[in-house]
Amino acid sequence: MIINIHGTNIELTAALKEYAEDKVRSFSKFFGNIRQADIDLGLRSHHHQKGKIFYAEVNLHVPNRILRVVKDAEDVYKAIDKVKDHFKIELEKTKGKMRNKNKRVLRDKKGYQDF
Repeated sequence: MIINIHGTNIELTAALKEYAEDKVRSFSKFFGNIRQADIDLGLRSHHHQKGKIFYAEVNLHVPNRILRVVKDAEDVYKAIDKVKDHFKIELEKTKGKMRNKNKRVLRDKKGYQDF
């Protein structure tokens, strides 16, 4: 899996890069065919009343589609964790849809062989 990390309005430290990479690499447990992951970590703006609002955006390139999740939080590490939790659900859905599609194709082929 190819992982690209980009920082917007923040400085990416080695610890932050490693944390994000570990979380994204853990997606392969849920879905094995991930080709590329694009991670964007950053700060929305400096003008919030409640302090700094960080975001984590991850785009996963899986066969025939790109899955994208963006989450905001008051800490960049919390935003990364929110993305991981949401992707767990999304990857399970995608995996189920692909299985159902494959089963449907196999059923159709089997049905044509009987005639």
